[in-house]
Amino acid sequence: MTSKPPASADDPRLFRRALGNFATGVTVMTACGSDGQKVGVTANSFNSVSLDPPLILWSIDKRSGSYPVFASASHFAVNILAADQISLSNRFARPSDDRFAGVPHTQGAGGAPLLEDCAARFVCERHAMHDGGDHWIMLGKVVALDDFGRAPLLYHQGSYAMALPHSLQQKKELPALACSNLQKRLDNNIYYLLTQAVRTYQNHYQPRQLATGLRTSEARMLLVLEDGLDLAALHGAVNMPEREVEQAVAMLLRKELISLQEQHYRLTEQGRLQAEALHDLAEQQQQELLGGFDAEQVSVLKNILQGIIRQR
Repeated sequence: MTSKPPASADDPRLFRRALGNFATGVTVMTACGSDGQKVGVTANSFNSVSLDPPLILWSIDKRSGSYPVFASASHFAVNILAADQISLSNRFARPSDDRFAGVPHTQGAGGAPLLEDCAARFVCERHAMHDGGDHWIMLGKVVALDDFGRAPLLYHQGSYAMALPHSLQQKKELPALACSNLQKRLDNNIYYLLTQAVRTYQNHYQPRQLATGLRTSEARMLLVLEDGLDLAALHGAVNMPEREVEQAVAMLLRKELISLQEQHYRLTEQGRLQAEALHDLAEQQQQELLGGFDAEQVSVLKNILQGIIRQR
């Protein structure tokens, strides 16, 4: 088998398409000028440079109208977007008179805007700037950071994507249990079998759900808010501690995925789309794990589980 020689990089479209094979995170770079003008641009050119001192870099198009502010500002911020912040990425990628209108944010050093609900944030002191063809390469020295640990938004081949654990990493050898009287007893213990089944199901499903950028409590709440529920009914439907429910409600309200109308929490249009995506994810998971059973077996399983639930 012979491989064809590499193509010339003179074709910008080919070059861009080949670069698209390198999956990246998505950031919104922000800064504030001495006159108070705030700027923000979506960028996937962010990268680390050094740990000591802590340096990062990114590049900005020389034609960008935001460049003069970044070039003169003493600081800028790197807002690494979470998986559920596609709309924020699109907002700062498009021309607008005021990209920050209605966008919750605070101020960091030098007035650099810090966006809320991100995966992580870095506040940087402008360290150096270098000519990089049709872009300026900007280096920043990190002076402060926030690590929220949320699933990141990815960009690959011109489309948004999510991070999932690699299947080869998930397949770990489980310790073999000796065929003993204890194991035989466990194999006949319904509680043991149910907990082990739930654990296996969660190990497959939870990474996918978290990759949407929603915490488990937030996702569970969106799935039950089909027709709207008051707070008491919501507590009963999601079966979570009161504090977790309150935190999830506050987060979903801030993300405008739910609204409060006449003491009932309801899905917004954006929330309905997110809920549909979660339902599709759950259906896909069910098909994968139960695909080896016929329809009658699955129906029996559902009836048994529903019967157990009705006894609570």
